[in-house]
This record gives sequence, structure tokens and C-alpha cells, in this order.
Amino acid sequence: MERFMARVELFMARVEASLPHTLTAPDWAASIAFRYRRRSSGQGVISPVAHVGAMALDDLREIDDQKEKIQRNTAQFVAGRTANNVLLTGARGTGKSSLIRACLHTYAAQGLRLIEVDKADLIDLQDIIELVAQRPEKFIIFCDDLSFDDGEPGYKALKSVLDGSVAASTPNVLIYATSNRRHLLPEYMSDNQTYKHTEDGEVHPGEGVEEKISLSERFGLWISFYPFSQDEYLAIVGQWLAHAGFAPEQIAAARAEALLWSLERGARSGRVAFQFARDFAGRTAPL
Repeated sequence: MERFMARVELFMARVEASLPHTLTAPDWAASIAFRYRRRSSGQGVISPVAHVGAMALDDLREIDDQKEKIQRNTAQFVAGRTANNVLLTGARGTGKSSLIRACLHTYAAQGLRLIEVDKADLIDLQDIIELVAQRPEKFIIFCDDLSFDDGEPGYKALKSVLDGSVAASTPNVLIYATSNRRHLLPEYMSDNQTYKHTEDGEVHPGEGVEEKISLSERFGLWISFYPFSQDEYLAIVGQWLAHAGFAPEQIAAARAEALLWSLERGARSGRVAFQFARDFAGRTAPL
């Protein structure tokens, strides 16, 4: 009998683990940034980020147009006015994620909070939104480096939230996403084969192509980022070295090393400039 009851208890524990669980609210006062993760048990957890990387809008150089757009949108959102979900796309390392983090620090005192969600966990997006819908804070749901392969479940979950569902009727939630792909899905030459030309010259887009661009179109604000020129790259290097306490003559002397660093990395970007400045500061003392 005891063995039978033990088996029953084990079976019930497995059944309970497989059942959906109500998402538990974290201590919202513990941080300004949070992460949503689904545990191996299937239970989703929102955890506060203990150490949020400091970033100020003034620290970001050579992206003034992009900065103005996202800052304006975020200010509208925090003030309780209408604002758009945002998709930031373009060259890697140009400040997309840093810009969102800088906005968080800028407006945190006014009630802005951020919840980072991996694309694999986007199927739980509705639950997250419902949890925060009645909170007094403003929440950015942040999806970093977002892209999908065909058939991924998070794609449809995000698509439904962006257009006409819970997020649209929840004034304290916006979705900010970054991606290197403008349309978030891989695009192939074969996609063009779905276009058909009629005798009168009209072009009818294929359904597959329409599906690929439908998700990105649901973001109300697109912000594009582009590779930096050499002068822009060096300006960012100089800004970070000045931030580390180096004198102008030291910064000028570091230009050749900074260019060599970018050549070795095969890129000129804000990320590469920051990494060079960290290396240079680590081995060279400022005056």
C-alpha cells in the first residue's frame, strides 16, 4: 500500500508540474530591470537584475538621429501619451541595445522599467503583459537580437501582441526589439518566385513574402542603424577614452592603434570602439 501511495504521489507531482502556473510577480522595487526566464519545470519566473550596466544617452555618439527618435517616443510613453512599439535594425555594434539601456536609466526615476524576454520565451508574452497591466510603472518588454526561423512559436505570439491584442489596450507596456534583420525572418531568392506578372502588368505579391514582412510592419517606429565611417569610429574612441580620463594628446596618439584594432576586428562600430578603449585604458594610465 505504501509503495502504491508513493507512486500516486509521484504521478500527481508530475501532473502538477505539467499544469500551467500563474506567473508570480517579483519585488518590483528590487531593480529597474528584470529578466523573464522559463525554468526546466515549465514555470516562468521574472527575476530582478542585480547589476544594471550604467549607460547615459550622452555617452552614445554619432547616432543623434536615432537617439532623438527613441528618446522622443520613450518620453511620450513615460508621460502617459501615446507611443509606438519600436524595432531597431541595422549594423551590429552600432548602439541599438545600448540606446534602449540608456533610455531606461534616463527615465527610471519617472517610473520606467524594463523586462528582457528571450525569443524562445515570447510564447509567454501575454502572461507577462497581464501581470504588469495594473502596475503604476511603465514597462518596456525588451527583445534583444531578435530574429526568427520559419515556424518558431514565438513569432506568432509576438505578432498577435503587437497588433490589436493585449499590448494595444495596455497603456503601460511597449515592446522594444533589436535585430540585424529588418524583417526579422530569413529572406531567400526563391521568395521572388511567388510573384506573378499578369498581362496588364499588375504584380501580385506572394503570400509567403507578405508573411515575412508582416511582423516588422506591426512595429510603429522603425529606427535604422548604419556602419560608422572612420571619422565617426575615431570620434567614438575619443569619447570613451575621454570618459576614462585620458588627455587630448593621449587620445590623438591612440588613433593609429584604434584603427589597427578595427582592421583586426574587421569592423568599425561603437562596440569595437568601446572594446578598444577598455583595452587601451587597461594597459595605459591616463595623465
